[in-house]
Amino acid sequence: MLRGGLLAVILVVGAGSLVAQQQATAANRKQAPVSVPFVGCRSDGQTGPLSAPTGKAPSLRIGTDLAQRLAYYSSAEGFGVLAPRSWYCIGTYGSGGEHVYVSPQPIDARTLFSDDFGFPGPAIQLDYRYGGTSGRFAVAEIIARVFPAYKAFAMGVMKELTPPDTFSFGPYPNDALTYKGKTVVEYRTPAQTEGLGTLSSLRENDSPIEGVAMLVERTPDVMQLSVRLPPDLIGLTSAIIRQVEREAERRPQPNSVQ
Repeated sequence: MLRGGLLAVILVVGAGSLVAQQQATAANRKQAPVSVPFVGCRSDGQTGPLSAPTGKAPSLRIGTDLAQRLAYYSSAEGFGVLAPRSWYCIGTYGSGGEHVYVSPQPIDARTLFSDDFGFPGPAIQLDYRYGGTSGRFAVAEIIARVFPAYKAFAMGVMKELTPPDTFSFGPYPNDALTYKGKTVVEYRTPAQTEGLGTLSSLRENDSPIEGVAMLVERTPDVMQLSVRLPPDLIGLTSAIIRQVEREAERRPQPNSVQ
């Protein structure tokens, strides 16, 4: 009787442990929203400077430990990205698209539209490039690299180039790509290497650049995130990328083939 009773207890305890594990897993999948600070970024562009917006702290489905280290930085156009707290930000806008830059160092607005603008160290850049305006050339360049199903769009834009030129079709040789579908690709550009990560204002240095490129809207447009964090903050990268992906998922998606 003792052995049988003991076995029954073990089975019950084991079953209870399994149920607890399953419940914990389900809870992780359905993380309760947590708030992060909202940081408004002043912007400059086609019609002149715009003041930093004010907004409420957004609720995001990320871990509490991550939320305590992140803030949401938004341009005057409502275009935003997660980044480490206490960083600096600025936005730009124009006929070709919108951009948000976040850096641990103050960003000199006087260099925004010059060849001197760029980040030699840690920074985050989120771009939204319009495929139906002057931004179509940048959209076509990214499509040529990583979205083969939409090659026809790039070929059409290529015909407009004067003098005649061609885009480079196919991935950068050293980029590591992880496709989430035909319109979403996460990437990693190694240190001191040209790739998707350097199709931004982040200059090559001794650290890699990670991010995601996505096609959205019918035109199509491109959203691209480029992230390079200091070593002690690298653990925030995945949460930053995933939040941009979530926001892109809310937008209309391109037709299956362009």
